[in-house]
Amino acid sequence: MLRVRLLLTLLLLFVASGTVRAEAVSSEKLATGLQPLLNCLTGQSKAFTISAEVEAPIDGAPQQIDVLLQVRGNGNYHLAARHKDYSFLLDRTAETTTFALPHHKKAFVGRGEINSRDQLAGSVLLSRLLTAESSVRWYFPLLRAGADNVVRLVTSQVKTEYTAAENSWTFDDNVTARFSPEGAGLISVGDVQVKFAVSEQEPTTPQWTQPEGFDVVEIERDELEQQLCRGGRRILEILAPSDRLKNPRGKSAVVDHGELRWVEGQRVVLLSGSPEEVGHAHGQLLRREAMRTIDSVMYAFGTVNTIRTGRWFREDLNDAYARLSPHIPEDHKRETAAMAETLGIDVELAQVLNVFPELFHCSGFAVFDSATADGTLYHGRVLDYMTTIGLQDGATTFVVAIEGKQPFINVGYAGFIGSVTGMNAAGISLGEMGGRGEGQWDGVPMATLMRRALEECTTLKEVMTLWETSPRTCEYYYVFADGKTNEAVGVAATPETIEFVLPGQGHERLGPGIPDAVVLSAGSRLETLRSRVQKRHGNIDEQTALWLMSRPVAMQSNLHNALFVPAKGIVYVANATHDAPAAEQPYVLLDLNKLLESMKSESTAATGDAE
Repeated sequence: MLRVRLLLTLLLLFVASGTVRAEAVSSEKLATGLQPLLNCLTGQSKAFTISAEVEAPIDGAPQQIDVLLQVRGNGNYHLAARHKDYSFLLDRTAETTTFALPHHKKAFVGRGEINSRDQLAGSVLLSRLLTAESSVRWYFPLLRAGADNVVRLVTSQVKTEYTAAENSWTFDDNVTARFSPEGAGLISVGDVQVKFAVSEQEPTTPQWTQPEGFDVVEIERDELEQQLCRGGRRILEILAPSDRLKNPRGKSAVVDHGELRWVEGQRVVLLSGSPEEVGHAHGQLLRREAMRTIDSVMYAFGTVNTIRTGRWFREDLNDAYARLSPHIPEDHKRETAAMAETLGIDVELAQVLNVFPELFHCSGFAVFDSATADGTLYHGRVLDYMTTIGLQDGATTFVVAIEGKQPFINVGYAGFIGSVTGMNAAGISLGEMGGRGEGQWDGVPMATLMRRALEECTTLKEVMTLWETSPRTCEYYYVFADGKTNEAVGVAATPETIEFVLPGQGHERLGPGIPDAVVLSAGSRLETLRSRVQKRHGNIDEQTALWLMSRPVAMQSNLHNALFVPAKGIVYVANATHDAPAAEQPYVLLDLNKLLESMKSESTAATGDAE
């Protein structure tokens, strides 16, 4: 499967290349060549055509993407991008919006008036796509000032060399640009090369018409344009994040039944009360972050996934939720509904997004007794999953105390109430890895089952029984541990079967057993993790356990890492940034017991004030 970043490149090629071009100017001659391109990219030309051939290394090999953008004087436009494996075209007129997928011979069509603020009309498109969370927004005022001003600014800041024989400019020894009087040009940035041609004439080719053999799917036009507009906007924020995303302001907040703290640069949210009270507090404290998570999953990933599969993503999620919903506890649904109400979004959308299928490729281990320096149990969890869709912008560690349930700590994401990485106050820690079987949805959602275990179980046996007796979905692997008894177990579960791998037990997929250790991963990452555990066996302490999760055990897509020491009730957490995977970020120590005590103290103080 082609990486998501390829499809993101297809979707936002023109804006991304526009950013590079804005930085690649140096002389009056270059300004003359650049001006037509700037006129088109900034909307100063009302009718134009831009065609481009992009060559870039993708998945380790050079690949080509062909792009065509035609804008007509009446506001109609046509955008098409094609790669050997994927393609899309967006054709918009005043009456119709068509999102066609030639590889799948399918077209999603919306007709009639549009009422959504998130729309694709050319007159408002830039204002809809560019937000303060994207650095691209800050280039456009400069671009609109004209090529001469761009030249003056850039050449004063960037090392510039002009080669007259080739009529080319080089910037910082990395960016090369060449323009011809006919509006053609070439820009190279590292291993990426863009050949393009610009015409500021009214396109003469006929408006696009649907070829024979395409399957037409009618979509509400508001839904179609909202999907593409919000998806495009979020993709821009991910590809070119501004300082607001890269360095968020660490502002604390307190609401009824909830508190947002910043601990060494990480969000920690404390929630307590009934499901409704917890849901409302979640929405109040993390509204902006939750909306980013929704945009990442529903709109950015959803658009890319539609291009990949040829199926409308929202319909896939609706189908999954219809089958999963009967297995979701009512109190979880009430919490999600309360959060949705506070966020001001459709409850059904929030419920659907909370069963988003987690196709993770992860690693996990538990080491204890003879494997560690002092017998302490260390449970490591590496979450490798699509940092390319920007989930790190909503990274939040939750401490949740629902009335009548076990309190727990959950390393998660704003807007998502399930769990993929967590530990409860009884010393039970859990981590998950994804396998195959997407589409096998007739059971309890994996993240719901994980949360139930944190809320309901106090022993390792109870966790194992919960998995044995619950209807399950897809194929997942887990490491469960109990700090009270220094026990751990690996789990391989499908809807039909479940297998427990005990410490020291050999397995055909995992290799020979390692005493007092459970080690799960795949491929070369498994080999490296096993080698590290064996090399340090008997001498593993907290710092060594953190090292076990470093690259290359953690992938480049490493979204978060957690090291649980459940006997002490502590966890070390690292989250990815836009620039580096979690394994290359500092870990923050969180003490569940102290956090719970602080919640009780503040609750008591609040009660006293009320009296």
